[in-house]
Amino acid sequence: MKPQVSIQVHRPAACARTSAFTLTEILIATALFSLVTVGVVYTHVFGLKMATLTNSKLVATENARRALNRVRDEIRSGKILYVGNGDDATFTPVAAGSPQVGNALQIHQTADTNVFVRYYLDTAEQSLMRKASGDNPIEQIAKYINITNQMVFRAEDYLGNTLTNDQNNRVIRMTLDFNQWEFPIARAGGGNYYDYYRLQTKITRRAID
Repeated sequence: MKPQVSIQVHRPAACARTSAFTLTEILIATALFSLVTVGVVYTHVFGLKMATLTNSKLVATENARRALNRVRDEIRSGKILYVGNGDDATFTPVAAGSPQVGNALQIHQTADTNVFVRYYLDTAEQSLMRKASGDNPIEQIAKYINITNQMVFRAEDYLGNTLTNDQNNRVIRMTLDFNQWEFPIARAGGGNYYDYYRLQTKITRRAID
């Protein structure tokens, strides 16, 4: 028998195909990436705006609260209190029989009425000011805010009724309506838009005779 001879023919392998994105896939990927990028940028910008607005509110309320706290402490330690109208040079208490409401409050720590501390609204500056007797300088208590209400101080009874006399155990209500002008939210033409706030407190003297 003749030996069998097997002949194997080796055919060249087909060249491997190179994988790649089609134009449609590239366009879709680019569109998705753009959407994600726009979303991230928008979120960041929105966060910056909210941080600015929050900072504005915190600055406004902090300045006003500081003013309220200072007035509160001096009222509590005062011996004689007068609600009236005045400025850095003069003070006129509200007459008996009239509602005890005014733009100023004068506090005497002792029975000596020549020694006093006066808080008043400066209508030109729209700011709360503090004037002490003697040669002490005038202080601006609430900075960076514009106070819009004219009558800041009011004497009330314990029920919240406005008094018409110097009742000994009266309560002093202090109200600050103001807008924040340091950080305007937006500008439109020549004017600005602002946030408006109201802070209010009631204070009475610790020692009531």
